[in-house]
Amino acid sequence: MQISRNSTETATGPSDWFTGTVYLDTIATPSPPSRVAAASVHFTPGARTAWHTHPFGQNLYVTEGVGLCQRRGGPVEVIRPGDHIFFEPGEDHWHGAAPDRFMTHIAIQEADDSGSLVTWGDHVTDEEYGGDRAE
Repeated sequence: MQISRNSTETATGPSDWFTGTVYLDTIATPSPPSRVAAASVHFTPGARTAWHTHPFGQNLYVTEGVGLCQRRGGPVEVIRPGDHIFFEPGEDHWHGAAPDRFMTHIAIQEADDSGSLVTWGDHVTDEEYGGDRAE
């Protein structure tokens, strides 16, 4: 058993990766032979990721608030506490808070052989963010 005491400060999400204010708390960093990384990500109302992909996919687990997510070409989906979302490897997607709510999720993903966890793309436009919602 290994216990790691929290020694990192909450980080502000970089503007290259996010629109709006986002806070990141690291849960796990890849430690060979494991390649798994995890973070608790706190989105303020309207904040969201840029479009991005993960080499081995990404698991999200919503812990509080109300959020939105979308895979490229699909409708914007509303997500709530207890929801589990899986984005397929290489699936272009984004996720974030609803316009009037905070949202926190746990994000879990695996690094590829080069150590890459994510490939970032363009920012989600206001039109994309406000797009048609799934029922």
